[in-house]
Amino acid sequence: MNISHLDHLVVPVSNIEESVDFYTRHLNMRVERTDSGRASLHFGNQKINLHPAGWDFWLKAKTHLAGTADLCFVVEESVTDIEKELKSAGIDICEGPVSREGAVGEMVSIYFWDPDGNLIELSNYV
Repeated sequence: MNISHLDHLVVPVSNIEESVDFYTRHLNMRVERTDSGRASLHFGNQKINLHPAGWDFWLKAKTHLAGTADLCFVVEESVTDIEKELKSAGIDICEGPVSREGAVGEMVSIYFWDPDGNLIELSNYV
């Protein structure tokens, strides 16, 4: 087997609308909704499905809690510029810019939390 790429992931959240607002407003993702009202966040060729934490759906991770994700997004803009924008929007940067090792090499990253406490890392490859 050869895995080519990640298609989507699921993030359990405590409040779907609060998460949609955060990710669309601060990370410029776009939201799409199914006919049943389920929400997903889209960026590039990937998506994040937002599920209510503890959702009673038979096929899910065994531990389905809000605030347990650690997500890294590679961005085109300088993380230093993004850091200024986030701070002006009232988002606390908990670390960075710092040097990190990404999947394909050295990167510079900043870190902050989403409304549920998921750790968000924004990075530029060096």
